[in-house]
Order: sequence, then C-alpha cells, then structure tokens
Amino acid sequence: MSNGPEGYVDRRDFVLASIATVGASAALAANAGTANAQGSAASSGAAQKTASATVYTGDTIQGKKVVSALDVNDLEPGKKHLLYFQGVETPTGQHWYVSVTIAKGAKPGKRIVLTSGVHGDEMSSIHTVQTVMNQLVPAEMSGTVMAVTDVSRPALESMQRRWPNQGRGIDLIDMNREWPGNENGVTAPSRQAGLLFNRLLRPNADAAIDFHTGTTGFEVTAFNIGEIERPEVKAMLDLYPVSQILDMPKRAYPTVLHNAFLDVGIPAFAPEIGAARVLDAEMIALFVEGTMNVLKHHGIVAGPMGRTGKDVTVFIGNSGFPVLATEGGIVEYLVKLNDKVEPGQKVAIQRNSFGEVVAEYASGVSGEVSGLRSDAMAEPGNPLMFVLFNKTTPGGVEIYPE
Repeated sequence: MSNGPEGYVDRRDFVLASIATVGASAALAANAGTANAQGSAASSGAAQKTASATVYTGDTIQGKKVVSALDVNDLEPGKKHLLYFQGVETPTGQHWYVSVTIAKGAKPGKRIVLTSGVHGDEMSSIHTVQTVMNQLVPAEMSGTVMAVTDVSRPALESMQRRWPNQGRGIDLIDMNREWPGNENGVTAPSRQAGLLFNRLLRPNADAAIDFHTGTTGFEVTAFNIGEIERPEVKAMLDLYPVSQILDMPKRAYPTVLHNAFLDVGIPAFAPEIGAARVLDAEMIALFVEGTMNVLKHHGIVAGPMGRTGKDVTVFIGNSGFPVLATEGGIVEYLVKLNDKVEPGQKVAIQRNSFGEVVAEYASGVSGEVSGLRSDAMAEPGNPLMFVLFNKTTPGGVEIYPE
C-alpha cells in the first residue's frame, strides 16, 4: 500500500498484487499432479460457458427443487418460482445451496437480477431484495426478476463478512474479490463464484443490481456505487432517492460482482445500505423504492415512479479519502454521516485508557462523510472515516468504502 500526495490510499497496489497472486496460484494449479488439475485444461472452456438450459438435480430441499443451471425461459410464466441452486461442495462433500426466487411475468420483457449476501454480515441488503420480491405480482408483470439472497452461504451461517475457506487452517476470503470466478479455481469461493456467474446469474440478466452494506464495525451512508459514464447505469442510479453516489470506474475494482456483469455487457451497479448485521428500516425503504423505480423504468412492472434522485440533493464523488487511526484508544467523532467537511477540519479525537487525548484527526479533502467506524475502539491502521470527494488528478477512484 502506498500513500498518494494528498494522503489517500492507492488501492491499485492491491489490485496489482492480487493479479500477481492469482497468476502464481494459477501456475501452481496448472502444475499440480491431481486428476482434477490435469482435467481442468480440457474442461475450462466448457466450464466458463453460460448455461443454455435448466438442469434439475433431482433433489429437493424443504419442498423446493434443486437446479445446477437455470434458464428462466424454461419456467412457467405468471408465477413465482422458489428454487435452490447447487453451489460448490463443502468440506464434507455436500453442497452449499443458494436460495433463488424468480418472479416470472405473464408477458415477455427484460430480465433483472438482484443479488445480496455476497458478504455474510449484510442483513439490510438481503431484506431489501426480499421486500422487493414480496411486492411483485407475476401475473401483472412483463419480464422476469430473479433474486439470489445468500450468495456466500458459509459466511452467512455465522453472519461474518468473509467466506471461511477450509485450506491450511481457516482462510477468510472476501467473495467480492472473486468474480467472475472460475469453476476450476484453486479455492471454494472462486468456484462458487464461477458456478453462480456462469450457470445462474449471467444467463438470466439484462441488467443487475448487487446490494451491500458497510462492513462489521463500519457504518456507511445510503449511497450507490456505479460508473456514471455508462448511460444505462446512470439511468438506474438516478432512480434512487439517496444522497450520495460513488462514481467508480470498473478498473478500480475489476473483481467485484457488479463489474463482472459490466465486463460481459450487462449494466450493473452496487447499492450500499448502512450498517452491517442490522436491519435499517429507513434505509431499506429508500432502496426498495429506488429498485421498484428501476423495474418500472425497464417496463417490468407498471405504475407511477416513486421518489428519485431529483427529489433529494445528490453528492457525486469519484474517490474516498480515508482517515486512518494512528494510535490505539477510544474514538470520539465530531462529524456525522453525510456531513460536509473541508480540508483541515477536525473530525475526531482519540483518548487512551487514562482519558488523555492521544490523537486528533482531520479531513484532508473537501467532501461529504460517507462512512464512519461504529466500533468505539480502534488500533493503528483502522479506518475511522471515509470522505467522499472528487479527485481531479488522473487515475480514478482510490478507495472502495466498505
């Protein structure tokens, strides 16, 4: 990690390091002496192709059929369909099963995919998608909405952010750095991503929305992440009555899910809905309203638009300035989420166990507070705050505030 001249963290170093690591891992896998590795070269082309038809495994779970590939065109129109998708194998040789809800309209039309649960601690994102799906009446729809609410099943089981990969001990893997995945990858999360993307998500999407929240211990505002230069994406971003947008070019984080959709020509973006591990009813309502607006925009459901970005003051930034702890202790914030700040403005103080002030923190840019650490204590290096701002120098976004 390197620090730029204005004090922001350059995350491109992380991206380059990740590319190098993936390349090294791929080389090791290619040289491995296992039968799986020997067969991967022959099967990799077929594995990465998208599904062309629905494949039922013959299993049922709690009365719901299990599929290993899905084409929503195979489903009966005018109905809701509840299925399980068979994901990657667990350490005991079973499978992680992913919940899939499809509202198949009575008439043909656009196909929208809604995903959540890519991180296991993001409850408001899951409830937002569930609430949207519960409002849909397939008999009155034109097109299809498919929802996947538990992408990272093992992380959700313990309500933790990252996938607990069973390798040499437990390795916690951020699944939102794995897309589009690889069905023959070297980790279970990579394979899970490959299976879902190739056989479930990509084949059934004309547009996609991947819902998130802040991470455990760090709360964010209600905002959307998307690439404004893409007209189809901007049209959807503008339909949400939320007050911040992070204009994030794909090159900043190429391996997040919504960017994997963009790579194959499917317009997509990522809402961020407050704090992890809780249900924020007020924020959920905003994103339900915006998502219903998107479905109306695409002609899937009828009715008047709700509130949009035109009804609120929207601040658009292309970077996030991190305020990082330099000491250990309890942090007291002097600003709130969505507050405007200026360079040099004091934003937080930190005290040690004696109550003595050990650090004072200031913003280095002019912008709006988009994230605050919700855990009261911090150690050196912890992000305390992100300030959404506009970086005028070349290079695009530097921080993904999650």
